Amino acid sequence: MNNTDTTRSDSRTLRRPRPRPRHTVRLTAGIALLAAAGMLAVTACGGQGDDKGAGSGRAAGASSGSSAEKAEPNAKLPSLLWMGDSIGEAEAPALGAALKADGTAFTSMAAAGGGGVIGKIAKPTWDELPKKLESAKPSVVAYQITTYDWGKPDEQRAGYEKLAKTVNDAGADLVIVSAPPFKLDDFYKPHEAEIKTAPKSAKEVAEKHRGKVRLLDASALWGTDAGAAKAQRGKDGIHSCQQGSAAFAQWLTKELGKQYAFTPVPADRWATGSWTSDKVYGPLGCK
Repeated sequence: MNNTDTTRSDSRTLRRPRPRPRHTVRLTAGIALLAAAGMLAVTACGGQGDDKGAGSGRAAGASSGSSAEKAEPNAKLPSLLWMGDSIGEAEAPALGAALKADGTAFTSMAAAGGGGVIGKIAKPTWDELPKKLESAKPSVVAYQITTYDWGKPDEQRAGYEKLAKTVNDAGADLVIVSAPPFKLDDFYKPHEAEIKTAPKSAKEVAEKHRGKVRLLDASALWGTDAGAAKAQRGKDGIHSCQQGSAAFAQWLTKELGKQYAFTPVPADRWATGSWTSDKVYGPLGCK
């Protein structure tokens, strides 16, 4: 599903341009990535005293025992399965690099044109998820709310409840991550209200299953304005390029470290690796 052209629901078809050839990362690009990661670390430290939101150091559904202060030397997250749509697909190379640098097994099933768990469009996800859980045997499944998580709040809650049960029954914790702000074009505009209610629906599920399901509020990283520089959206206003993906990987591994008592690997050990030439970035106009 990740490697083929995908048709969106209704009448719109995603036509993905031919990926650019793999290229060697220039020194300037590497410096920019490291600078972005360094700036993220500085800004992230500024909000640690606020305990009101998931992005400020506590996640909805987290147990009171989760704390970065309890991180043990050489501790790591055993394995993680990443889920999401094409936004998550663009974040996956950086996230995989950050986790693998620490010895964490990483698998992604993020899919362009789908990846969600609500409605008819979610069928491929439900078909694939049991297979991925069996083969990857993750200790944590991280699901980024997709741009297709449409439906009424009760339908959204039902989808997240099913995801929580499926993941927990497989012996893994579920971490739901809110989506970054993205451009609401003519395709998404009719679903604006549903897109806005999805995080609240997910939070209600996380609070119902404390300790096994958590919600992380990524607005601490991206903000809420898709057009702002902080959102780090690419040319299409929806996806992130390498710098934004690296910033996300650093933020998410730090948040996971707080929940699972490990210290993430510094960004300078993975931020300029071969992942920056992943074919996913070519069609997005990233350099």
